[in-house]
Formats: sequence, structure tokens, C-alpha cells
Amino acid sequence: MAIKSYLFKREPLWLENRSGVRHTLPESVQSWTYEPGSLTQRLRDYYGNAIGVKILLQQWHTPFLSERRLLNLPDNRYGLIREVLLHADGKPLILARTIIPAKTIKVAKSNLAHLGNRPLGEVIFSYPKLERIEMDVTLIKPSTWNQCVLDKANINESIYGRRTVYAIAQRQMLVSEFFLPEVLKVF
Repeated sequence: MAIKSYLFKREPLWLENRSGVRHTLPESVQSWTYEPGSLTQRLRDYYGNAIGVKILLQQWHTPFLSERRLLNLPDNRYGLIREVLLHADGKPLILARTIIPAKTIKVAKSNLAHLGNRPLGEVIFSYPKLERIEMDVTLIKPSTWNQCVLDKANINESIYGRRTVYAIAQRQMLVSEFFLPEVLKVF
């Protein structure tokens, strides 16, 4: 049976990124949340080629309700759901969940459907017309994560995250990134 998420027991609660939100976040979290470039590139600048991607889930499924709303997807429409763990030499750094509608994959000439162990950021930041549409932030309690993720990513505290709607040639996708304690030491 297909599942909506390997990461979560239930959909996280998100807060719209309004003015003033930034200043409520710890400085290390602000640094990652408001990073204008590729998080993958920032990780590579610090860790070099030690960055790896572990695919936790990749399948076609209906996204969570708030994700469908952000992407204007009908309730019964599937998207490619990809959840990964970015790590450096086995140290968990960032968990990510990406929702890519079929129309976006077509525009991207299928590159997004065949990422394998390549980080998404390497691919989408190579598109010259990549746009950031909007961003939300969250603080996720350990009780929201699935137990296997708590164990794999060594989560024992609340984790901050951001989700960003990107567009490639006006076709949208949603990228959610969650900053694990190890990555917050690098800012």
C-alpha cells in the first residue's frame, strides 16, 4: 500500500512567511531558512563532496491537503512525492519533501522524475528561469515525525523547516526542507 509520507505521521502545521516572522526564529535557523541560493550548494561549499542523498520515499501519490492547495491541484490529482535525507559522511543534515506535479515534470523534460541520488537543488537551480513564488515556515515537534525518521535523523527536539513554491516556466513544484541540529551548527 502506498503512503503519503515516510517522514510524517500527519501533515505539519505551516505558518505563512509574513513580515516579522524572520525575527522570531533563532539566528542559525534564519540563516538557512532565508538562504537565497541552493541549500545543496551551500552544503557542498562547507562539506565538499561528502554530501550524500538517501532516498526515503519516491512515488506518485496525492499530496497533503495544504500542499494540493498551494499547487492548485485537484483533490484526486497525484504528484511525484520525493522524500530524502541529505547527509555528510553519515551525519544527518536536512530532511526534504518535494511535490512535483506531472505538468512540471514535462516542462523540465523529465529531469525531475529521474534524479536518483542527485540532490534536487543541483537540478532546479540550473534552470535559468527558476522563480520563488512563496515560502512558509514551521516548527515540528518530535511527535509529528514517524519513528523511523526520528531514529534515522537523530531527532529528539523540535525541528524548524521551510517550504517553498518554485516555478520553472510557470509550472510549480513544492520543496519542503527541515533543518536538523547538525546543519544549524554551520551558519
